[in-house]
Amino acid sequence: MQIKSAEFIVSNTKVEKCPKEPFPEYAFIGRSNVGKSSLINMLLDRKNLAKTSGRPGKTQLINHFLVNKSWFLVDLPGYGYAKVSKSSKKIFQKLITLYFEKRRQLVLAFVLIDCRHEPQTIDLEFMEWLAINAIPFHIIFTKADKLKPKALEEAVENYKNRMLETWEEMPPYFITSSSNGMGREEILNYIDNLNQELTGN
Repeated sequence: MQIKSAEFIVSNTKVEKCPKEPFPEYAFIGRSNVGKSSLINMLLDRKNLAKTSGRPGKTQLINHFLVNKSWFLVDLPGYGYAKVSKSSKKIFQKLITLYFEKRRQLVLAFVLIDCRHEPQTIDLEFMEWLAINAIPFHIIFTKADKLKPKALEEAVENYKNRMLETWEEMPPYFITSSSNGMGREEILNYIDNLNQELTGN
């Protein structure tokens, strides 16, 4: 897929105020220090479309970006480790839950995982929640450039083994790096194929 246009449309805290267009929607979510904004900028080939910050937990709204005037990339609030109050975290969690439960345009969620770390309970529990609620998702491993090839292979294999302790099969996944563009073409082509299936083109 070639990115011909990518524009920020709206940020909000209410699912009912999300765009009304029936365009397919792909949500990106992960722990607040997983490199989500950098990944979005890399995918859309825009340096500062999604706001990056040295302070984890910066994304605290539902952010819609219209891509190629035909589908939405949705940047959701990160979960875990953000330096915010407990009451704010509850608001974020409610916002995330309502989005996934009510957003009919959602095609797929991408759950971002930092490949450098051991499987985190908060990520595993979130993916379990998605599965229980019949919300389709794929995994995106981020920051692959931070590991040497063999270490990267071992880290992904370790994650697979951990998930297969409770899952029948490993969810589909992509391996990415915002620094060198790894995984960009695979993810965009995957989204493009899904969009074509949905429209029958």
